[in-house]
Amino acid sequence: MTATSDLLFRPVGELAALVRSGELSARELVSLSLDRIAALDGQVNAFTHVDAEGALATAEGIGPRDPRPFAGVPIAIKDNRPVSGMPVTLGAGLLGDFVAPFDAAFVRRLREAGFVIVGKTALPEYGILPTTESIRNGPTRNPWDLSRTPGGSSGGAAAALAAGMVPIAHGNDGGGSIRIPAACCGLVGLKPARGRISHAPMEGESFLVTDGVLTRTVAETAQLLDLLSGPEPGDASWATPPSEPFADTAAGEPGRLRIGLALRPPLTETALDPIAERGARDAAELLASLGHEVEEIDPPWAIPGLLAQFAACFGPAVASSIVLGGMLAGREPAREDMESLSWMIWEQAGALSSARYLAGIGQVQALGRTIVTATTAFDAVLTPALAQRPVPIGELSGDTPDPAGTFRRSGEFTPFAAIANVTGQPAIALPLYHGEDGLPTAVHLIGRPAGEGQLLALAAQLEAALPWAERRPELATTA
Repeated sequence: MTATSDLLFRPVGELAALVRSGELSARELVSLSLDRIAALDGQVNAFTHVDAEGALATAEGIGPRDPRPFAGVPIAIKDNRPVSGMPVTLGAGLLGDFVAPFDAAFVRRLREAGFVIVGKTALPEYGILPTTESIRNGPTRNPWDLSRTPGGSSGGAAAALAAGMVPIAHGNDGGGSIRIPAACCGLVGLKPARGRISHAPMEGESFLVTDGVLTRTVAETAQLLDLLSGPEPGDASWATPPSEPFADTAAGEPGRLRIGLALRPPLTETALDPIAERGARDAAELLASLGHEVEEIDPPWAIPGLLAQFAACFGPAVASSIVLGGMLAGREPAREDMESLSWMIWEQAGALSSARYLAGIGQVQALGRTIVTATTAFDAVLTPALAQRPVPIGELSGDTPDPAGTFRRSGEFTPFAAIANVTGQPAIALPLYHGEDGLPTAVHLIGRPAGEGQLLALAAQLEAALPWAERRPELATTA
């Protein structure tokens, strides 16, 4: 049997096969996950809630020959989505101890596939920043270097997975929030296409945000996309379904593709770290060696005021979460309820007229259309995943005397990510390299609209050329 110390680093399909065969019980697997959480989370602080009793009870009901594809496999859910019977806090003090009375639709699908939910993972307050350091929960730390951020806003998910506390974790992405922590922690992070995964029952659709997972391999990402994709009753819109399962497409050859290498950040004031630039250029050379046509390009995304345009859409979405928190708390939100950055966004959104908000949405949608049109000759656009190395803990905190400066600084750290949320295209972060500073160095690929299959096949080809799944932080190997 696979060594116990290795189990939570194995692909989720392999783990389910061990449970199905009877070689490993679901209780043993879930207990191992809970034991590693107990051993490591004091250092990493990835979890906001651990449901050991509920997870073990669920595992007890899973036996050999369970036909579900992922029966007995532990998973964690980001603490901004409802899981029945567990707290949902959005990393914010305003929501208190509110416990969700229902599951999100994707959570229901995970349960139906046999996953066992062990707990909820940390995020920055209201998911605003690309770091994970809320006042409510304290800083979540990167298992590769505990003095650095694991990224955000799905930072708890990425840290838990990189440390081997769980073999897979849920995240969501409204401006890079799956891809940024994947890049910081040496993981695979796919933002699916807009409309691919339902927001039921909370919303009919979302312009910027989509749910997904963080994994160690492209194949696992493709398998989970097959599980989670597809509409639910009442959805306002949904992405065109694929002609075959994503896992099948990902396992095939992508063919000879045309790749655009884009190194100029969308935020014009951003400086590109040499390690990040070298990683993207090395990936371009690798793609060329694999037979693809690679051309350096300059997409029309470096627009003055771009961050403000994005904030015009993002801010009201954050404010709606604050309104929800106030409703659950039974009172109007007040300054003492939130960090200074959240309060700034709350005040700005409150001062924004509906006409100006709709005009801002229109501006951002027009920008997205311009970018997609300008890059339509390319099957994928390659960029660095991050413009800078994972920042030290404390450098980007939501409780800051200069919230506007912090928000601007966060964009300079992660300037390439939010573009795919604006355009709605699928995009993936891949941990191809490791820097001389000991931290992962990821690249970022943006695919064609609704083109996850081709993007995953390309990602799998890169993974086969430069495998990364066996890399582990020292903290994970000594637990």
